Amino acid sequence: MEKEYDVVIIGGGTGGYVAAIRASQLGLKAAVVEKGKIGGTCLHAGCIPSKALLRSAEIYSNTKKAEEFGVIAPEVGLDFSKVQARKEEIIDRLFKGIQHLMKKGKIDVYEGKGTILESKDVLVQMNNEDQEVKLITKNIVIATGSRPRTLPGLEVDEKYVMTSDEALKMDNLPASIIIVGGGVIGMEWASMLIDFGLEVTVIEYADRILPTEDKDVSKEITRLMKKKGVKIVTSAKVLSETLEKGEGVSIKAEHKGKETSFSAEKLLVSVGRSPNVEGIGLENTRVLMDRAFIQTNEYYLTNEPNIYAIGDVIGGLQLAHVASHEGITAIEHMKGENAKPIDATLVSKCIYCSPEVASVGLTEDEAKEKGYQVKIGKFSFRAIGKALVFGESDGFVKLVVDEASNKLLGAHMVGPHVTDMISEAGLARVLDATAMDIAHTIHPHPTLAEAIGEAALAVYGKEIHA
Repeated sequence: MEKEYDVVIIGGGTGGYVAAIRASQLGLKAAVVEKGKIGGTCLHAGCIPSKALLRSAEIYSNTKKAEEFGVIAPEVGLDFSKVQARKEEIIDRLFKGIQHLMKKGKIDVYEGKGTILESKDVLVQMNNEDQEVKLITKNIVIATGSRPRTLPGLEVDEKYVMTSDEALKMDNLPASIIIVGGGVIGMEWASMLIDFGLEVTVIEYADRILPTEDKDVSKEITRLMKKKGVKIVTSAKVLSETLEKGEGVSIKAEHKGKETSFSAEKLLVSVGRSPNVEGIGLENTRVLMDRAFIQTNEYYLTNEPNIYAIGDVIGGLQLAHVASHEGITAIEHMKGENAKPIDATLVSKCIYCSPEVASVGLTEDEAKEKGYQVKIGKFSFRAIGKALVFGESDGFVKLVVDEASNKLLGAHMVGPHVTDMISEAGLARVLDATAMDIAHTIHPHPTLAEAIGEAALAVYGKEIHA
């Protein structure tokens, strides 16, 4: 069977399905090929399920502190099967929503494995039947995403060693866990599992957790995670050949010039993600690679005319919202619209540990490395009434500002609901705003966002409540 399209998108994750919707809006006949379920990693094995578990962990942890708010509750218990059931219900609701969007946009979805042919068409091996469908297309968008990386010697066995994929499917929580990797995913899991009551140890190779964030953020999250009870070991090289399994797992790491042993019921490997580039027919194209990733220009066009690539498969900022905008840019470029390349320094980044972390733009060190003379405005949530009302006053807002122009270079936040606040700083970056522009924005009281206004005033030494 053959069908013709203007564009075929291989991969139906956040980047792929958004690209398909934008194509439909622009009058292109689009198809999506997805070997799993549309929605991809973000919906089914990443952003949404992990945040659902994080929310349950937060509720559980906060309920145990209810008496601080004058609420006397009976003994708090945890039914992890209901936690998982709630997660699945949320996924299912969003999954149905995306299916509706595909029908609304008259976008055909093929559930199967897509391979690019030498003719630059796409052959789909359907999942549910012994059938192949050939999609004849003018353009292709590769949006095949990524999968969790593993380390030699720490291969997944699901009983003792897991990645985030397997951890999301746990029927029962272990009593203790070792997390190898203190990056974004590792620290989200550390926060979640400590709030669920586990003993948690994080082993990080770099000299600090969250090594790509501002140093002040790393320092504060280290302090707060240790305060919760997470054991954090940095500048440590895991010796995977020392892994032993039995009643639980044990492993050694080189730390401070000696080997240190760690043991727990399970081990979670969280050392980044690898692009899904195998088995999609790249050998039939002239697409160039940059290490393991597909190489593109600023409009996400590969070396092969009419083949684009977006999302985790091209590296860069491996974030769902980035993949979506890359998909929009690729489709608009394909259609001859006025597509705008994405500036990574305008992209807000969020980490959903408790307390949350959010940032946009340059860190203090990055700004200095680029030659800026910087001014810093920093303000603690301890002086914010709404934070005290919430009972969550740890953390701060930090603004990095160019001394010459007073323009905002970067914003870095640790604290309650900062992932919902960071877009104000993101908009300030897009509009090339100064710190005084932010300070002149009247922030309603009482709100957590007052911390942003106070941090902007602090750039000039004019903060009110400090």
